[in-house]
Amino acid sequence: MASYKKNDKEFLENMTSQVRRDIVRMVHQVNSGHPGGSLGCAELFVALYFEIMEHNPSFDMNANGEDLFFLSNGHISPVWYSVLARSGYFSINEMATFRKINSRLQGHPATEEGLEGIRIASGSLGQGLSVAIGAALSKKMNHDDKTVFVLMGDGEQQEGQVWEAAIFAAHQKVDNLIAIIDANGRQIDGDVEDVMALGALKGLEEKYTSFGWNVLVCENGNDFDALIPVIRKAQEALGNEKPVMILMKTEMGHGVDYMMGTHKWHGVAPNDEQLETALAQNEATFGDY
Repeated sequence: MASYKKNDKEFLENMTSQVRRDIVRMVHQVNSGHPGGSLGCAELFVALYFEIMEHNPSFDMNANGEDLFFLSNGHISPVWYSVLARSGYFSINEMATFRKINSRLQGHPATEEGLEGIRIASGSLGQGLSVAIGAALSKKMNHDDKTVFVLMGDGEQQEGQVWEAAIFAAHQKVDNLIAIIDANGRQIDGDVEDVMALGALKGLEEKYTSFGWNVLVCENGNDFDALIPVIRKAQEALGNEKPVMILMKTEMGHGVDYMMGTHKWHGVAPNDEQLETALAQNEATFGDY
């Protein structure tokens, strides 16, 4: 991987294109996986791992003195695996084992095989925020001033455990936590508002504000110029006795034109022809595995 410096937008954009290639190639090779949400969150993962977080690819499970990231909506594992590999946690060639028998790169992140960068098994929706709160409280007890990040889906907000955790975090003043919701408006069965309405972005903003969170809105999570300043603002808001929430509006399937604007690519892999179309729309800037 080429060297880069912080605030290198061209690098971030090039890496995002490469990550999108990794995503579609991984799910295509086993005809299984979740490309839609993975593609929509590519900018976020690249921003966190290459621009925002202080983390060490040599990987210490305890992450003392490091920022922590938890993926609650674990079905979008392809984007996480790609960014972990591209940032040095494990070989990029290991992506070729995605979802195969005995692979460390399972369809949902798992811990039993010791994959670097993964600290909890996830995919049973609703649990990630609780885990992140526990990790954030642990950092406070250890006098560790680093930040805990957690990503959830907007459809995931239909899970009751999320709201128990949200109440707890505010009550306990967990102010070293930044939670992010991927507000793409879609889930496996259709639009979120049709399955179980949350009031879209405005409704989520009102709910979390009323629960005692400091809420920020990113109107375009697929644009680094919109996304990174909001994350920086969230970092600046830490330490004020409130957990911080970023509501990040994205497009499911972003970067692959035929996957955008629909929930139908939530968990469907592209065929050979569709793969070539997707690859043609994203450059191999850092080399395919």
